[in-house]
Amino acid sequence: MTDRPLRIEAITFDLDDTLWDNHGVMVATETGHYAWLDDELADWLRLRGRMPRQRFAERFPLESFEQRRRALARAHPLHRGDFTWLRERALREMLGEYGLDPAAAEQWAGATMERFMALRHRVAPHPEVEPLLTSLGERYRLASITNGNVEIERLSLGRHFPVAIAAGAMLAPKPDARPFLAALARLATAPARALHVGDSWREDVEPARRLGMQVAWISPHVDHTPMPPGVHRLDHVRELPELLTRLTGRPH
Repeated sequence: MTDRPLRIEAITFDLDDTLWDNHGVMVATETGHYAWLDDELADWLRLRGRMPRQRFAERFPLESFEQRRRALARAHPLHRGDFTWLRERALREMLGEYGLDPAAAEQWAGATMERFMALRHRVAPHPEVEPLLTSLGERYRLASITNGNVEIERLSLGRHFPVAIAAGAMLAPKPDARPFLAALARLATAPARALHVGDSWREDVEPARRLGMQVAWISPHVDHTPMPPGVHRLDHVRELPELLTRLTGRPH
């Protein structure tokens, strides 16, 4: 327990690498949707007798796609955290340079992003997450705050989050304070009565701490260096109930 138990009313969660491991998901999504575009576009062009000398992925390797997105983020700083916008815009530009007319480029970019989003949502939450959120939802108001483009309502976990903030889409990616403030406002909770759970020091810990929230930092690769006041390091989200017991003085 703490010397003075805290009153916590709400918990906000980061998603990627907090509730599931995201690296493998993104590798499969990145390569999978791009290979899909290369194959489907080649078939479509072949049927129309328009197959260029190079296939799309030969003309624009995946690395070129990544470079184009970074260039767009620099050219359009307001959209730097809106990954869906950056991806679709980059695809439209490259498809146009490949020879497609604007309507076809828009159509294929949209279809490719549909494929991307289907793969993007093949996440596997840690097995403890479902019962954890069910239990926490009985006594706390819950929200998700993510810089990623997972649409939490497309996952079964979405039912646990009546408040879901897509920080990139609102053009205010973490560590901007606005997605935290938006979540707190919709939760009708003051920062001092809220806990944020996330894996990034820069994007989760620092902004939440500046607002006066308690923070559970999921960081299994950091030693046991003393944390600043209000920051509590955990190896895994499964340790959250024990932390809440210490903070609030109530068993979880």
